[in-house]
Amino acid sequence: QVQLDESGGGLVQAGGSLRLSCAASGRTFSLYTMGWFRQAPGLEREFVAGISRIGGMMSAADSVKGRFTISRDNAKNTVYLQMNSLKPEDTAVYYCAARTGTLITTKTASYDYWGQGTQVTVSS
Repeated sequence: QVQLDESGGGLVQAGGSLRLSCAASGRTFSLYTMGWFRQAPGLEREFVAGISRIGGMMSAADSVKGRFTISRDNAKNTVYLQMNSLKPEDTAVYYCAARTGTLITTKTASYDYWGQGTQVTVSS
C-alpha cells in the first residue's frame, strides 16, 4: 500500500506557472506507475499526465501537451507536475494517483491509490 500527499497548488494568473508535488510513503515508490488527474466542478475526473516506474516513458493529455511536464524522483519518493502557460480552463483539483501495473493508462479505475488533491485556480 502507498499513501500519497499532494502539494503546490494555489492561485496564479493566466500565463503563470506552478509545480505540483506528490510525496509517496509506504511501499517502494518505484513499483508504481504514477499519474496526475484533475477534476473541475461539475466535470468528471480526467487524465493529465502519467509516468512509468523508472521515468522512461511519459504521456500527457492533448490539452496540456507542450505546457505541462511530469517527472519523478524515485530517491525522494516524489512525482512532480510542472505546469507552465496556465489557462483559466486548467482550474481544477489536481490528484496524484498510483497503479501497480506497468502501463500508463488514462482510466481512473486503473489506479489503485489516490491522494486528497490540491486546488489549482488560474485567474484571467
